Amino acid sequence: MPIYQYRGRNAQGQAVSAELESTSESSAADTLMSRGIIPLELKEVKQRHSFSLGGLFTPGVSLDELQIFTRQMYSLTRSGIPILRAIAGLSESTHSKVMKEALEDILEQLTAGRPLSSAMNQYPKVFDALFVSMIHVGENTGKLEDVFIQLSSYIEREQETRRRIKSAMRYPMFVLGAIVIAMVILNIMVIPKFADMFSRFGAELPWATKLLIGTSSAFVNYWPAMLLGTFGVFFGIRYWHSTAEGEKKWDRWKLSIPAVGSIIERSTLARYCRSFSMMLSAGVPMTQALSLVADAVDNAYMHDAIVGMRRGIESGESMLRVSNQSQLFTPLVLQMVAVGEETGQIDQLLNDAADFYEGEVDYDLKNLTAKLEPILIGFVACIVLILALGIYLPMWDMLNAAKGG
Repeated sequence: MPIYQYRGRNAQGQAVSAELESTSESSAADTLMSRGIIPLELKEVKQRHSFSLGGLFTPGVSLDELQIFTRQMYSLTRSGIPILRAIAGLSESTHSKVMKEALEDILEQLTAGRPLSSAMNQYPKVFDALFVSMIHVGENTGKLEDVFIQLSSYIEREQETRRRIKSAMRYPMFVLGAIVIAMVILNIMVIPKFADMFSRFGAELPWATKLLIGTSSAFVNYWPAMLLGTFGVFFGIRYWHSTAEGEKKWDRWKLSIPAVGSIIERSTLARYCRSFSMMLSAGVPMTQALSLVADAVDNAYMHDAIVGMRRGIESGESMLRVSNQSQLFTPLVLQMVAVGEETGQIDQLLNDAADFYEGEVDYDLKNLTAKLEPILIGFVACIVLILALGIYLPMWDMLNAAKGG
């Protein structure tokens, strides 16, 4: 996404300047306004692509830590404890170094008179744009404790979805990992001994044996080049994925992966419906909510489709029409959007749509292992067949030759 450099003034009239990642200039301006910053200058800067491991080791906080924080903040604010005292207490009790440093600095900023949302905005790796915007809405409406419980529920559902996906993928990843380790051991330690024995035999070897010997020879003689090639491909893919075009193509491609793509797609759409409903129920304008939700879905392809929906609404089209044109949603969800527009309860209907998608994802995840097992069994069977043919066919030939002699 484009990066915009801005200069403006916060709610206290202090001059602020920084960089902001957003889909468009108008979206960046809306984001700044939602954070209590009046933009005076806003210009796009060239997006930087870094060929490094920085993204892997950027400090942040887990969803578990963020969920605990929001739940505790809800309990404290509901009990009538002032924000300053609540933040101070949580900064002392948290076990996360990153969260502790962030809360201590936020406490200093609150003491200096800055709003909570503005202080949290300084830590995008801890509190994302959606989180900060919700806090800003809660501050302006006087319903901060309601916002914290909404955020807590949202994060809890996100945790549960990710946990289910990881659980469903654990068995296939374990099987594939075991296959890779077994193939490396066979190619380095076992097959060379058979190749030496077959070379003494001097007969014509079948294709399966030639394939095994060739693969083993590559492993034994060229493993440094193969290792460097693997790292080269890994970093090359990472660099390609860091570009806007590469990220968009990858995010679109992964939605088409057999057995898994539909689960990723519906999980992402559930996140869209849930976060959009949460923003609308909190009183965020629809166009601004779409900009924030576009970032929350964490998919460049869907991000662009949601931004297109925002442009359609800005040009006067209905929510149903732009949702239909995006080609992201099923007919049932489109019917929910239509009813929501007619009744003025689109936030509630989007929440129902999120429940619908999450129910489908839950069902598919329960059956994912059953769908993948035949594929894994077929893959393992092909490997075992090649190994059996490659090793035993020459041995049978040697045995027949010995009997014939």
